[in-house]
Amino acid sequence: MKYDLKALLKSSEASLTQIVDILNTAPSLMLQSLEASNTAIIIVDMVNGFVKEGPMSSPRIQTIIPAIRELMTQAKEKKLPMLAFADSHNESSIEFATYPPHCLVGTSESKIVDELKEVGGYELVLKGSTNGFLEPAFHNWLKEHPTIEQFIVVGDCTDICVEQFVLTLKTYFTTLNRPSRIIVPINSVETYDLGVHAGDFMNVMALYKMHMNGIEIVREITN
Repeated sequence: MKYDLKALLKSSEASLTQIVDILNTAPSLMLQSLEASNTAIIIVDMVNGFVKEGPMSSPRIQTIIPAIRELMTQAKEKKLPMLAFADSHNESSIEFATYPPHCLVGTSESKIVDELKEVGGYELVLKGSTNGFLEPAFHNWLKEHPTIEQFIVVGDCTDICVEQFVLTLKTYFTTLNRPSRIIVPINSVETYDLGVHAGDFMNVMALYKMHMNGIEIVREITN
């Protein structure tokens, strides 16, 4: 089967218009409206190798540092648990068959950016694939925080690591028949531009896929 580009663009226009409207009208959310005893902040891959240096870094992702820093500062004051995933690969990682070598163990690329490291207050979990949910250390963290059922997820990349993590997390709680609230603020997630991978379009489609799978998309988290 071959796609007719003109027909596809025409048939998709109305849907894309509605999707953009859904995202543009997303509400903001006050952090203080969330119960501290069951809420956590998850920071995905805000490492130098995606933000500041190396073949996978993007200036687009630098733009979300201030919003994430502010959220972490407020969460730390409210004593909310925070967990930060950091992409970290050995030289033989099979992920390098898909992506160029990046975030090697022990290099500066695998380190959390200084702006967020300065805030601190998070538990660090190294991850060797695009989906941090699969890391045993994350499951240990879940067991150590049995009351947590609300998650604010920020970081990069919206359409890869963030999307995979939130959808798997949501499915996990559904499998257990447990309620969960997973929140993604638009101003605190980002992806990259590279060739056919147009960042704005990829962001929109990833956020909509999360929305249609029960993830709560908000404009921003305010104090």
